[in-house]
Amino acid sequence: MKDKVIIFWFRRDLRLDDNVGLYQALQNDVPVLPIFISDTEILENLPKNDARVTFIHEQLQKISNQLGTNHDGGIAQFHGTPKKVFQQLLENYTIEAVYTNHDYEPYAKERDGEIKSFLEENDVQFNTFKDQVIFEKDEVVKDDGDPYVVYTPFMRKWKENFNPSIHLVEYDTLSDLGKKLYQSNNLPQLSLQDMGFEESSIKVPDFTATSDLIQKYEDTRDYPAKEKGTSRLGPHLRFGTVSIRKMVKKAINEKNETFWNELIWREFFMQILWHFPHTVNEAFRSKYDRIEWRNNEEEFEKWKNGKTGYPLVDAGMRQLNETGYMHNRVRMLVASFLCKHLLIDWRWGEAYFAEKLLDYEMASNVGNWQWAAGSGVDAAPYFRIFNPTTQIKKFDKDKRYINKWVPDLQELSYPDPIVDHKMARERCLKTYKEAVS
Repeated sequence: MKDKVIIFWFRRDLRLDDNVGLYQALQNDVPVLPIFISDTEILENLPKNDARVTFIHEQLQKISNQLGTNHDGGIAQFHGTPKKVFQQLLENYTIEAVYTNHDYEPYAKERDGEIKSFLEENDVQFNTFKDQVIFEKDEVVKDDGDPYVVYTPFMRKWKENFNPSIHLVEYDTLSDLGKKLYQSNNLPQLSLQDMGFEESSIKVPDFTATSDLIQKYEDTRDYPAKEKGTSRLGPHLRFGTVSIRKMVKKAINEKNETFWNELIWREFFMQILWHFPHTVNEAFRSKYDRIEWRNNEEEFEKWKNGKTGYPLVDAGMRQLNETGYMHNRVRMLVASFLCKHLLIDWRWGEAYFAEKLLDYEMASNVGNWQWAAGSGVDAAPYFRIFNPTTQIKKFDKDKRYINKWVPDLQELSYPDPIVDHKMARERCLKTYKEAVS
C-alpha cells in the first residue's frame, strides 16, 4: 500500500522559516514530503560549473541536514522535467495535494499551468501561495486598474496599500515540522555530478543587513570601492534563502526609506514582467526595436572581457567575470556603454548578465537593461549617455575600485579606448533619433 503524503515543492524559497507554502502544507493532518526538482529544461542551458547551481545544491543540503538531524526527514531530490517527476511520485505515493509558492516568470507560469492540469487530471489539488514578494500581479495598480509603468507612483501606492499587521505576518513553520514531516531514510538524493555539474569556485557571499549598513545605506551604496556598502541580498532574495517580509520589517525598523525603496524596485519590475511578458524579448516602447544596432561581435567580446580601454567599465566586467557580482552603480555604466557607446543590442548584454550574475532575476535584469537602453518603463531618455571618464570622478575618484580590478591600467598591455566618447555619443544620438522620431 502506498504511503499517503502532501508534497511541498521547494523552488525559489530555499528556507524552512517563514515560508508561506510550507506553512500551509503543514496545516494538514497528512505527512508532508518536501521535494526539489532540478529541472532539466533550465539546467541544460547553464555552464557546467554554474555557481548558482552549486549554491542551490548547498542550500538543499543544509535544509536536508536540518530536517534529518532534527526531524528524521529530508528533501527528496529529483533530476528531470517536473511533469515526469510528478508522474514518478504518483506511482510511489498517494498524493493528497501539492503545495508550493508562486513564481512569476514566463517559463514558470507555463510550467505551473502544465503541472496544475496534470495533477487535477489525477485528482490532486495544486495549491500555490504568495511568498517572495509583499505585493504581486495586480495588487498595486492605478485606480482604473491599469498597471503602473513609472516607479515613483507605484512606490507611493505600494506604501499606501501596505499594512504591517497584514503584510509582515511571519509564518511559523518550525514548530510543526517535527510532528508533520514525512519520515523516511530512503529519499532520493542528488550530487552535482549526478546532474552533470561540478562545484563552482565562485561562492555566493552571505548577505549583510546589519543596522549599521542600513542606516548608512545612502552614504555608501554608490561607491563600488566600499566593500560593505551594499547588502549583497540579491541572490538570497532570488533563491528565497531569506524572507522578504523579514527584510522589509528590518528596513522599516531602521527607518531607512532608501533601503526599503530598493526592495520595492524589485517588486516594480516583477509586476512589469507579469503584465508585459513580451518585454523579455521586445522593447517595452516598441519604436526602440527600430534601432539599427551595430552588433559588432569583436567589440562585444572586448566588453565582455573588460578590455574596452575605459577603466571603470573594464573593472565592472572583470569583477562580474571573476565573482558573479557587479556593483549596481557600475552595472548602469557598463549597460549604457554597451547600448549607447557601442550600439550593441541590450538583449546581448542581458543574456550575458543572465549567464554570469549570481543574483540574476529576469524581471530586474530585463527591466534594468531596458532602462539603460532607453527602451523600457521609466527609462533613462536616449540622450542621457553616461560619460565613462567623469563617472570615475564621481564614484571612484581615488581609483581604489579600478586599481583592484584593473591592475594592468598603467601597463603598455592595457588597451586604448575601444571608441572615442564624443564620436560615440554623437553616433548614438543620431541612430536613436532616426529610430524613434
